[in-house]
Amino acid sequence: MDMGVFIPIGNNGWLISKASPQYKPSFELNKQVVQKAEGYGLDFALSMVKHRGFGGETEFWDYNLESFTLMSALAAVTSKIKLFASTAILTLPPAVVARMATTIDSVAPGRFGINIVTGWAPNEYTQMGLWPGNEYFGYRYDYASEYCQVMKELFETGASDFKGEHFTMEDCMMKPMPENKIEIVAAGQSDRGMAFSAEYADYSFVMGMGVNTPTVFAPVAKTLADAAAKTGRDVGAYVLFMVISAETDAAAQEKWESFRLGADMEALKYMGVQGAQDENASDGSTAKAINLPEGAVNFNMGTIVGSYESCARMLDEAAAVPGVKGIMMTFDDFLVGMDDFGTRIQPLMKSRANVQIAAE
Repeated sequence: MDMGVFIPIGNNGWLISKASPQYKPSFELNKQVVQKAEGYGLDFALSMVKHRGFGGETEFWDYNLESFTLMSALAAVTSKIKLFASTAILTLPPAVVARMATTIDSVAPGRFGINIVTGWAPNEYTQMGLWPGNEYFGYRYDYASEYCQVMKELFETGASDFKGEHFTMEDCMMKPMPENKIEIVAAGQSDRGMAFSAEYADYSFVMGMGVNTPTVFAPVAKTLADAAAKTGRDVGAYVLFMVISAETDAAAQEKWESFRLGADMEALKYMGVQGAQDENASDGSTAKAINLPEGAVNFNMGTIVGSYESCARMLDEAAAVPGVKGIMMTFDDFLVGMDDFGTRIQPLMKSRANVQIAAE
């Protein structure tokens, strides 16, 4: 069962709290996180893309690195771990992204993939004059489908004459072609998002749900599996969890409660306004899910809180859900969290029993 890390490309990671660790993103920080992950036998690392933060007292995500250039640099200082960069498809043409991916495949052969981000926060794009209007919410997966089709043609043949509603290629050429498959991941939680993943992705991220409820996402994983069955493709679920661990359950719970009590309400308010722009979003969509009030301090992602033994048990429970091929983790403190996972949690996990840990 694959394990991965959602690296801290934005300041303060995924906790919108005044009480959580406060830090700025840097290449050095992310290099340490990814090299630790590789040393502990993790299978992949993914960096998001974010062009505008939420502000507030913590200036949440106001500081962000760029995904492809960061992952290219990390590719050069790693040797085994798979690396996924994210493209905000409204900002970068598919032919350019295909060439960027081919370049990184040359740096890290067979270790690079692309995360497709359709976009849910209009202000990220209006600031650059790139937002098509809120009607985009209704056709963004059609746009993403054409985007992926152009990349697929370039990857496989080195040329594209694709003619669609959103993209028109005129004898578009790309050489060299990648020597290895460039895997695609996506994260749409709506039925349309799942259908897109079933058609174009190799993996689709599924949001874990609730606190210490490691299998409650199972119906969403089944929706993905059912969608993949219709296309006849093998599309695995990668489940997202935040892991907050300590020596005891009580100590971990105390940390979690402090983060919740210290929530940056101004930043949360901004996120809520942006997430409400898609008036037709379904209840299961990403924008709706991350803004639910009870857990918005960490985007309502599934949260594993407990002792090292409790965390190992709950991660194993999540891994056993049908359709799950991997788990992607975030941490309250990434450097400490990676070490705690690698040395205290992973050795207790049945689903990771055969992992080879690199020698010091």
